[in-house]
Amino acid sequence: MMTVAVHVLDEIGGTLIFLKKILHTIFAKRIKTHEVFVQIWKVTIESFPTTAMAGFFVGAIMAVQFAMPIREFGALGFLGGLATSATFREVGPMLIAFMLSGKVGAFTSAELGTMRVTEQIDAVRCLGADPLQEIIVPRFVGIVISSFFLLAVGLMMSVFGGMALAQAMAGVSPEEYIRHIPTIVHPLSILSGMIKSMVFAVVLATICTYKGFTASGGAKGVGRAVVATAVTTMICIVVMDWFTSFVGDILLQMIRGYRS
Repeated sequence: MMTVAVHVLDEIGGTLIFLKKILHTIFAKRIKTHEVFVQIWKVTIESFPTTAMAGFFVGAIMAVQFAMPIREFGALGFLGGLATSATFREVGPMLIAFMLSGKVGAFTSAELGTMRVTEQIDAVRCLGADPLQEIIVPRFVGIVISSFFLLAVGLMMSVFGGMALAQAMAGVSPEEYIRHIPTIVHPLSILSGMIKSMVFAVVLATICTYKGFTASGGAKGVGRAVVATAVTTMICIVVMDWFTSFVGDILLQMIRGYRS
C-alpha cells in the first residue's frame, strides 16, 4: 500500500514538474506557430466526427432520462432547459472528454512513446535543439486548443441530440424544446461548461505528452504508456470535474451573496 502511494505521488510530482517546464518553454522561448497549427488541424479533423457523435448522444441520453420523471408532472415543455443545463454543467464536458482521452490522448502518447523508444527525441537533443520546444510544446498547445474547441462543439451537438430524442420519444417539438432553454440555462452554466472544457483539455494534453515523453522499454513500454494515459486521464478528469464543481458552487454563492 505504501509503495502504491509513493508511486502515485511520484507520478503526480513528475507530471506537475513536466507541466511547469512546458509552460516555461511556452513563455520563455519562441513557439513554432506553424507546427502548432498543424497539430490543431490534425487533432480537430481526426476527432471531430467522434466528438460530434458523442455530444449528440450525450444530449439524447439526458433528454430521455429527464423526460421520464417530468412527464408525470406535465412539465415536458421544460425538458429542453433541464436537459441542456445538466449537460452543459456536468455530464457533457466529462463524457466528451472521456472520448477525447481515448482518441487524442492515446494517439499522442503512442506517437511520442514511439519517438522516445526509437531515440528520435534523443537525436533532436544531440542536434542541439530542445525536444520540449520542438516536439512537445506544439503538440501540447495544439491539443489544448483543439480539445477545447471540440468539447464546445460536442456541447452544441448535445442540444441537437436532445432535441431529436425529445421529439421522437416524448413528442416535444423542436420549438418547444428550445423555447425554455434560455429560461433555465443560466449564462453561468455555459461558463461553467466552458471552464471545465478548458481544464479537461489541459489535463488531457499534459498527461498524454508526459506519458509519451517518459515512455521506456521498447514496444511494451509504449503500450504501457498508452494504457496509463487512458486510465490516468479518466481518473484526473473525474477529480477535476469534482474540484471545478466545488469551486464553482462556492463562487456562485459568493456572487449571490454579494448581489443580495
